[in-house]
Amino acid sequence: MRIISLCILALAGGAGVASGDAVLGHEQVLLWPAGAPGAKGDEAVDRPALTIHLAAPAENTGAAVVVNPGGGYRILASDHEGLQVARWLNSVGINAFVLRYRLLPKYDSSVALLDAQRAVRYVRSNAEELGISPSRIGVLGFSAGGHLTTAVGTSFDDGDPRASDPIERVSSRPDFLVPVYPAVTGTLLRGNVETYYDTSLEVTESTPPTFLVHTHTDPTVTPKHSIAFYQALLDAGVSAEMHIFAFGPHGTGLAPGDPDLGQWPGLLHGWLQRQGLLTDAERVEVSGTVLLDGEPLYWGWVTLIPEGNRNPPAMSYMGRRSEGAFKIAADVGPSPGRYRVEVHRVAKDFSAPATGSYSIESAERFTKASPGGEDILVEIVPGLNEFKIEVATN
Repeated sequence: MRIISLCILALAGGAGVASGDAVLGHEQVLLWPAGAPGAKGDEAVDRPALTIHLAAPAENTGAAVVVNPGGGYRILASDHEGLQVARWLNSVGINAFVLRYRLLPKYDSSVALLDAQRAVRYVRSNAEELGISPSRIGVLGFSAGGHLTTAVGTSFDDGDPRASDPIERVSSRPDFLVPVYPAVTGTLLRGNVETYYDTSLEVTESTPPTFLVHTHTDPTVTPKHSIAFYQALLDAGVSAEMHIFAFGPHGTGLAPGDPDLGQWPGLLHGWLQRQGLLTDAERVEVSGTVLLDGEPLYWGWVTLIPEGNRNPPAMSYMGRRSEGAFKIAADVGPSPGRYRVEVHRVAKDFSAPATGSYSIESAERFTKASPGGEDILVEIVPGLNEFKIEVATN
């Protein structure tokens, strides 16, 4: 089935199956079968390609990620920053495409950007055949590949509708970015300003949502790179999340040997789910009231936890003046499906706020409408959802 699928892609998408390249038996397609623009030879290093790693059909979320291995724009660390990342993505139902982009000294980073833009276009152009959503295609990259990731996320177009090549007719904009210890600007690298032009200066409100990972002790690429990009995202009003771990060297990939830094893939998966990037279903607004033993929740949370790991969770924090009322806007709301309800109470009374008195030993969690009953389940449907959630404290 894989070979048949790729033959279809070669005809429909204008890309061909690469040959003679060692990719451990994985399928690889050339981004420009007839030769890449500006190619200075016909060796593997002159032929940008994608190695395809599709998620198992039963697990496929429809999301896809182009993976840019790092290596200072001079090599490609395609094992621990390529294949192993693709296999992890597949394990959580995400399709992966490891990019072989062109490198120094033969090609400068602007050529690598052309390759990365083409990679996004290729995946989007062939989304239907690949079982992928064309609106949930991200780019993930490490170090120099992280720079390339931020570059493709800040330099994109809608495609050329007049192009004879169908791939060139589609957008090169990623739907999300995952720069991991990215080298954002050459000004923080003792030079290399031209190779690593400052992508933080290119951020606009159209830059895709971004998940950043770095370590405080990175001796090669200081976390100031990620901080600069995050600050630009914040200023532009772009949704972003950044994790700077206390310890860790440069170039660690998934960091399987570090129990702290190695948590970042799981954090990424949670972010993708909460962003609604693991489902095509539209998010909806939810509102209502929460009653504990018949009385409005005084201070706490209501949380909707989806069945399965595709729909986004949704939650509302209710302060002491909310009188049990909550509202979850559609842009951060759940998608249609079944959700389990949790209510968390963090305070019972605040009648004397200046005294510093306590009213509750620890936060309390409630999931049942009556003592010994079943967990509360709600069915989220398209449109506005309104619920009266009643839980028992005993």
